[in-house]
Amino acid sequence: MDTQNLKTFLTLASVKNFTQTARLMYIAQSTVTNRIAELEKEVGKPLFNRSKKSITLTREGALFLDYARRILDLEELSIRELNSPAFSRTPLRIGTTNTIYECYLEPVLLDMLKGENGYAITLTISHSVSLLEGLQDGLFDLAFTYQPLQKSGFHCHRFHTDELLLVTSPENIRFHKTVRKEELSSLNYLFCNFALQEVGQFIRELFPPLYQFPFEIDNSTKLIQYLLKGIGCSFLPESLVHPYLEDGSLSVIRLQDFEAPRINCYQCFPKGREPAILL
Repeated sequence: MDTQNLKTFLTLASVKNFTQTARLMYIAQSTVTNRIAELEKEVGKPLFNRSKKSITLTREGALFLDYARRILDLEELSIRELNSPAFSRTPLRIGTTNTIYECYLEPVLLDMLKGENGYAITLTISHSVSLLEGLQDGLFDLAFTYQPLQKSGFHCHRFHTDELLLVTSPENIRFHKTVRKEELSSLNYLFCNFALQEVGQFIRELFPPLYQFPFEIDNSTKLIQYLLKGIGCSFLPESLVHPYLEDGSLSVIRLQDFEAPRINCYQCFPKGREPAILL
């Protein structure tokens, strides 16, 4: 499969305009059209719905989008490793969620890098689903996620269980030391999409259908700065907010008539390969 065709497909899927795609890729518009036609012929399905006013992905195109990204990632990874000055080192490709990295993995990597460990480490931070897909595709040697991988040929173990705490600035705790489930939607809740099936569903179900949060973000560590400024409240893992609870810059709002689920942290790797890092 021609990688130039894949790159053209990804660009067109992003900008949804043939002329702009050609401009961004420094090629003729006819080349864009031909590349997409070649790719559609190869996969045997139309990838785009075309009209005079808009271009959208077909159902098959939306499904193919993730595969195209993963194919290009594999190509880039192989080229980078083969041309790396550290090619004599043992590659160690790690995928992790941002919160797990900051809470557990960062100090381990710091210790490894202080000495001569013999590894050429590549670190990727992403969401659990993408990390597990990458592990199965051979993009990673290790994946640290919030979701288990239950598949033959892979080992997955839980290395930590985190509490989910509703936290806010101490200046807000004067008004909301405790909260009932029905009262939560009246608070200034800042929503973090953990990309976790159980946790994400739990939080969304606490609020009315189609509820609009005043602020949404997909990175829990970036949410803390808003809470420290006295803006709203949010559910966050205890490991992440522990230092702020210790120094008093954040406080916990107690739950009266409901409980928050716990968050499990997993380390996944292919069976038969001893992991260089074991949390």
